[in-house]
Amino acid sequence: MGAVTFIARMTVKEGRDQEFISLMRELGDYVEAKEPGTEVYQLYRLREPNRYAALESFRDEAAATVHAESSKLAELAPKISDCLIGSWELEYLDPID
Repeated sequence: MGAVTFIARMTVKEGRDQEFISLMRELGDYVEAKEPGTEVYQLYRLREPNRYAALESFRDEAAATVHAESSKLAELAPKISDCLIGSWELEYLDPID
């Protein structure tokens, strides 16, 4: 199987935007430095209030697993989740060959 790509859409609790962005940037810095199989890890502010999306793309399933099982994600995910209303909504993207 090829690349694993998805969009994670999130709604942040009122007043928690800066904390959320800081945590996501910390995770992004880690991903950039320690996860060479990650091809894209980019946070976006959506046009709806308090809505964000992360675009994540991994070279393959193994690289996606490295990310999902990283100690940094385990450390930050509960803090990120605490900033959210509900959870993240994942939307997987498959290339058209």
